[in-house]
Amino acid sequence: MRSPVPRFRDVERQVASLQPVQCDPPCHDRQNTMWFIRDACGIVCAIITWLLVMFAEFVVLFVMLLPTKNLTYSLVNGTIFNSLAFLALASHFRAMCTDPGAVPKGNATKEYIESLQLKPGQVVYKCPKCCSIKPDRAHHCSVCKRCIRKMDHHCPWVNNCVGENNQKYFVLFTMYIALISLHALIMVVFHFLYCFEDDWMKCSTFSPPATVILLILLCFEGLLFLIFTSVMFGTQVHSICTDETGIEKLKGEIPRWEKIPCWEGMKEAFGGPLSLAWLSPFTDLSCRTDDSTSIPEAPQGEIIEEDVIEIPLRH
Repeated sequence: MRSPVPRFRDVERQVASLQPVQCDPPCHDRQNTMWFIRDACGIVCAIITWLLVMFAEFVVLFVMLLPTKNLTYSLVNGTIFNSLAFLALASHFRAMCTDPGAVPKGNATKEYIESLQLKPGQVVYKCPKCCSIKPDRAHHCSVCKRCIRKMDHHCPWVNNCVGENNQKYFVLFTMYIALISLHALIMVVFHFLYCFEDDWMKCSTFSPPATVILLILLCFEGLLFLIFTSVMFGTQVHSICTDETGIEKLKGEIPRWEKIPCWEGMKEAFGGPLSLAWLSPFTDLSCRTDDSTSIPEAPQGEIIEEDVIEIPLRH
């Protein structure tokens, strides 16, 4: 018979019951260490992301803006494009190097469970892969090899999970990439019109065939990433407003948590009331008022064997 006390975590118990999984070595992490995932695929994808932005910078500056005779047009569009590109790369870097909300490895000890001061009859679950006590709405990432609080998904393009602590930076990254893609497409259209009206030899420092090839490549890149990042941006905002992560929707989990309103979810994800700080990848989420999700450092001790632990009733 199930305990009437709310459970601490709804875990994938069927996986643990099929076969025993050896835990990763215990690791009592500290929260101030540098976060970077050593995944070959993710690192390659992250490098490709930066190279694509650099290619767009090259075409915009040296093919479209510098050769034009209109100085005001070049200055205005160059300032806008470079500012958005800088913010996009800064957001990417923050999303990649910010701890998404990892639960310390190896905290599934008797001492740590006692420090939680749980109610008698309450049930907690140990992740059989990283030997951590899984908080509410945490999921294990096979790439990061950690349990991540409010994990939405693992994104190879930022070589990191998108979770509780870095979702803001991922949303900003997708938004700024979509904006520079749209801006680049508009400039490509105007440049084609300009070159058709004027001499092709005067509209670019490159030869006409090279100019056309570079503009077509930029147009293809801009269109592709405009669609992709716009969809991702909309998906992330929808997840925040519905207070349901992507992995929770994918697994069809029945919400056992009290959902918060859309605007409250936005303020929690972006770190405070509406302000210009929402648009900055350089501001952190330290202004959050809810510290209930913080995970203290686990006391040293021997890892417990059980995957499901029920707090004994007091006699």
